[in-house]
Amino acid sequence: MAGNRLCDLLGIEVPIVLAPFGPGEEVRLAAEVCRAGALGSLGTATRSVEELRAQWRQLRAQTDRPFAINHTGRPLNEEAFEATLEERPAAISFHMGVPATLIARAHEYGITWIQTVGDVAAAEAARDAGADVLVAQGGEAGGNAGWISTLVLVPAVVDVAGGVPVVAAGGIADGRGIAAAFALGAQGVSLGTRFLATEEMSIDQRWKDRIVAADATEVVKVPHSERVMPPFTIPQLGVPYAPRSLRTELTDRLESAPEEVDPDVVGPELLRALRSGGGQDMLPLTGQSVELVHDVLPTQDLIARLISEAEEAARRAVQLS
Repeated sequence: MAGNRLCDLLGIEVPIVLAPFGPGEEVRLAAEVCRAGALGSLGTATRSVEELRAQWRQLRAQTDRPFAINHTGRPLNEEAFEATLEERPAAISFHMGVPATLIARAHEYGITWIQTVGDVAAAEAARDAGADVLVAQGGEAGGNAGWISTLVLVPAVVDVAGGVPVVAAGGIADGRGIAAAFALGAQGVSLGTRFLATEEMSIDQRWKDRIVAADATEVVKVPHSERVMPPFTIPQLGVPYAPRSLRTELTDRLESAPEEVDPDVVGPELLRALRSGGGQDMLPLTGQSVELVHDVLPTQDLIARLISEAEEAARRAVQLS
């Protein structure tokens, strides 16, 4: 997988982006992704500025490679965003809203803006607002994601992106998916669920084990998530994102009897669990690509395998043409 315009823009060698995991702690994982030549990411959701700065120091102590810091519109923490600008990471990634004023502020600091979009209207808005990279995230993705499939969304976003590089996300967990994303016009991929099942990711081992054992039918869009998750604080375009998770008793209750789920009790309990790497029995945010995840690997071994698989898939595609 040779470098391309996306790699040149981000200062990386491998066109793979680690998806951010919100309140989860992923410093070790991000460092290993960076060392492998890809783009590591750190989430900020619900963390204090002091906690975030400590994570950033830890990551910089482990690698001098470029990385991204993620923010979202569920919710936006202005103090944390200002601290991010002062930190000057290689990139800020953002989803759940297209905040033109924040994009402009990032550019004032020389920071590249990576904008996740779930439909063409959002892609056009992000392009016009000055986003440097568009992540076309299909509805197969775990966590907060849209509703259009990756196979449809990626080429549609490529068609309106102009000169902005497009990264494909959602349902990609092996080299075949990476090769397919490039065939659709993407210049990189973003993987989340596949990286959850790595040795360095800090989630509970039971969560990883379930990812390996699960199939795609066990992963559901979570209805009435507003009862247990933080609110949106930035206007949303189109149908608001909704989380995707492995099915649990909580997801079943939210579907069948949401009024019985007490937000004041379950919301804080869920947040505490996710912040500590747990939550596998409540809301284990995971994508449909579990179908393709069969092992837990060291991160650098995984990236090497992904590259090899993608190159082999591309060779097979050429032979069939």
